[in-house]
Amino acid sequence: MADSQQRAVTAAFAPPPPLWRHFTQDNLNKLEEIKKEASKGPNGEPVREKIWSPSELRALDVPDQLRFLIPPEIPTGEYSVFGELQTLSTTLPSLKEQGIDQLYPGPAETNDQDNSQGPPQLNHAYYLLKISKSLLLNFLEFVGALSVSPEQFESKVNDLRNLFINAHHLLNLYRPHQARESLIMMMEEQLQRSKDEIDQMDKVKAEIESALEQMQVQGRETKSAKAPAEKSSVSNKDSQEAEDARQMWDILDKEI
Repeated sequence: MADSQQRAVTAAFAPPPPLWRHFTQDNLNKLEEIKKEASKGPNGEPVREKIWSPSELRALDVPDQLRFLIPPEIPTGEYSVFGELQTLSTTLPSLKEQGIDQLYPGPAETNDQDNSQGPPQLNHAYYLLKISKSLLLNFLEFVGALSVSPEQFESKVNDLRNLFINAHHLLNLYRPHQARESLIMMMEEQLQRSKDEIDQMDKVKAEIESALEQMQVQGRETKSAKAPAEKSSVSNKDSQEAEDARQMWDILDKEI
């Protein structure tokens, strides 16, 4: 499995790894049969459907072509993406550690710098603007060198490459800040939704209280109107109750 992944061609738009050919319905059915056989009891009787974990699936004795259908172990150090090794470390390596010239000062240099001579701390926007201007100037010089002596292109290409790497690294320094700001924005949106729901509930509560007050007033008026006619017939009583109910529903429809 690892050999086939290492043989994959590294490119900007690399093709999918060849293991995708094994994801067929026949292989899925075969894996399900193996799982059913492995989940049977000691006497061969079928047991209830078992939920398999990836580690339990990897422990099964399955053919090599079915191994690709089982989720791999969680990487702990490095993993391969399109033939390139990636690390799980969240620490951004410095340009000096990678053997690349750093074109902007580091944290120690910016802290020792005098406030009157420039930014006291690393100002990302300030140095990104300087790098962008340097990119434009070096590109013009690169075009001029190609028109005069094309064989001297290599030095200018290296300069452009170094400028792009520095700009990319400077942008990556923004990632923790971007993550914090994204989390703050999500929490603010959640808080605003909660406030809107509370306001909506307060509005509905006020409408219901207003409707109940009107129903109480309507009930008192109905009782006062029915007091002189205590000896009315049962049919009149039923019709009056129906009328009261209709008026209450009208109040509820109007308020809610």
